[in-house]
Amino acid sequence: MAPPNLTRTDAERRAALLQVVDYRIELDLTDGGGRPGSGTFPTTTTVRFACSEPGADSWIDLVAVAVGSATLNGVALDVSGYREDDGIVLPGLAAENELRVEATGRYMHTGEGLHRFVDPVDGSVYLYSQFETADAKRMFACFDQPDLKARYQLTVTAPADWQVVSNAVAETVENGVHRFATSEIMSTYLVALIAGPYSVWRDEHDGIPLGIFCRSSLAPHMDHERLFTETKQGFDFYHRNFGVRYPFGKYDQLFVPEFNAGAMENAGAVTFLEDYVFRSRVTRSVYERRAETVLHEMAHMWFGDLVTMTWWDDLWLNESFATYASVLCQAEATEYVHAWTTFATVEKSWAYRQDQLPSTHPVAADIPDLQAVEVNFDGITYAKGASVLKQLVAYVGLEPFLAGLRSYFTAHAWGNATFDDLLGALEQSSGRDLSGWGAQWLRTTGLNLLRPSFEVDADGAFTRFEVVQGGARPGAGEFRTHRIAVGVYDDDPAGDPARPKLVRTHRVEVDVEGERTAVPALVGVPRGKLVLVNDDDLTYCALRLDPDSLVTLIDRIGDIAEPLPRTLCWSAAWEMTREAELKARDFAALVAGGFGAETEVGVLQRLL
Repeated sequence: MAPPNLTRTDAERRAALLQVVDYRIELDLTDGGGRPGSGTFPTTTTVRFACSEPGADSWIDLVAVAVGSATLNGVALDVSGYREDDGIVLPGLAAENELRVEATGRYMHTGEGLHRFVDPVDGSVYLYSQFETADAKRMFACFDQPDLKARYQLTVTAPADWQVVSNAVAETVENGVHRFATSEIMSTYLVALIAGPYSVWRDEHDGIPLGIFCRSSLAPHMDHERLFTETKQGFDFYHRNFGVRYPFGKYDQLFVPEFNAGAMENAGAVTFLEDYVFRSRVTRSVYERRAETVLHEMAHMWFGDLVTMTWWDDLWLNESFATYASVLCQAEATEYVHAWTTFATVEKSWAYRQDQLPSTHPVAADIPDLQAVEVNFDGITYAKGASVLKQLVAYVGLEPFLAGLRSYFTAHAWGNATFDDLLGALEQSSGRDLSGWGAQWLRTTGLNLLRPSFEVDADGAFTRFEVVQGGARPGAGEFRTHRIAVGVYDDDPAGDPARPKLVRTHRVEVDVEGERTAVPALVGVPRGKLVLVNDDDLTYCALRLDPDSLVTLIDRIGDIAEPLPRTLCWSAAWEMTREAELKARDFAALVAGGFGAETEVGVLQRLL
C-alpha cells in the first residue's frame, strides 16, 4: 500500500517554512484490558514546531482510520473533512506552535507502518514499525520528510509480558506503561517501535548497551554470540575510521517476521529479516552475507542517521556508502578477509548484468515525488552505486576519503546533507578536482571497456604499455576518468616449482583518461604470464585480456593464488565469451580445468 504522495517541491516549501522541535507520542497497544490489541490502536501526538512566516498555512501528515481531534495552539481544528491523502491542514501558524492530534491508527499486514503478526507456533502477537520511505504517518501525526528532523519521546502501553523497544532507552516501566527517554535528533523514517514477547540477549561494548531480539519460538536457533562479536568488531572499526563515536544511546538488533526488506537502519533499533536466524546449518558464505548486512546497517548510524539525505534523490548514496563501508569493515576487521571478492561476485556482477540491459538508467535518478522512489531504485542504483563509490575512493585515496568523511560527519552532524556536500569535503581532503566526477559516473549509463596494449622486447620486458578505453555502452559512448591498478602476475619464485602459483610481481596505479593512456612506469618491467588492467577491482568497467594472458588463464586459472584476481579473470573470460571474443569451447575448457580448484562459493554459484 503506497503512502500518500509528496512532491519534492512541496517538501522544499514545507522545510523552508517549518522547524520541528520535538514530538510526544502516546500509543496504546492493548485491547483496553491488558491483552494485545487488534485492528486499530489509539495514537496521540503532540508536536512543537516553529514557523518562519507567521500567518502562513501548512499541513501535517497522517494516515489513520479516524481523527478524533486536532488542537493547534489551544484552538480546535475542524477535522470533519479529514482525508488520508491530504493530512491535516494547519491554518494561520504562529511563530511558535504546539499541535495535538488524537487519532485511531491501523495495524498493517503489508510491512509498512506498524506491522502486526501472529506467530502460528504459539499464537503470540508481535509488532514492529517500518517507516522508510514515508510511513511514519501511519503510526503518528508527523511532518514526514527526511529534512524535518526532531526529537521524539514515546509513551507506550502494552501487555505486561511484552518487550517494548524504541530508539531511546525506557526510563520507566510500570503497569505495562513504557515511558522512553527523549531521543536524539532524527528523521521521521528512522523512528522505531518494536513490541511483543520477544526473546532478548544483552551485552555491552565500549560503553554501548547491546541487545539482540527475536520471536520466542525462534530463540533456540539464535546464534547471538556470533552476532555480538561481529557487532563489536564493527563498532571498533567505525570508531577508528569515522572520527565520531556512535551517536545514539544504545544499539538493539531485532529480527522480525514478515519483513519486506533485508534490514532497516532505525537509529539504535535496527530491524532485520528473521531469515537471518538460521534454523539449520548454513555455509560460511551465508554467515558472511549476514555479517555484511549487520555492518551495512551499523554504518547507517553515521551515514544516514547522524547525517541524513535532504531528499530521496540521494538514497542511492545512502545505500551505496553503507555497502562500501560494510565490505571495507569485513575485509579489515572480521574473519571475512576476502569480502571484496564477494563484493565483485555478488554486488558488482549484479550491476554489470543490469547495466547491459535496455532498461539501464543513470545511478542518480531524478526523484520528483515519493512515487518515483520505488520505481527508480534497483540493481543500478544500489549495486552500481556502490561500485562507482569504490572507484571514487580509489580516485581520491582511502586515507583522504576517510579524512573527508570525518569532516563531513562533523560539519553536518544531526542535520541533512547532499552528495555535493560530500564531494566538497573530499575535494578539501584530497586536493582532487571532483567537479566533473558526478556527471561522468552518475548521470550516464553503461560500461567502459578497458584492455591492455603493449609491446615487449626480446627479453620479455615491456617497451610500451597503454590502457585502451572503449566508450560506455549501452549509452552515449562517453569516456570516463578511471583510477585503476595494473597488475602483472608471474610464477611465484618462492613457491614449489612442481606446482607453481601465479602471484602479483608488479602493481602500478594510474589515472585512465580518454581513449589511450600510457603507463610509463611499466616500461622495462618483465611481461610475466598474466596482465590485469583492473587489478584489485578498483573501477567499474568491462575488462579484457590480451591473447597471451588468455592462454595462461585457460591453462592455469586455478594457479592464481589470490581469490580476487582469479574472480576478475573468471568474469572477464565470461564477458569475452558473451561478446564472441573467446570461443565457447575455450571457456568450457577453462571451466573444466579451473572449477575443481575454485574456493570461492560465489564464483562456483555463478559458474553453475
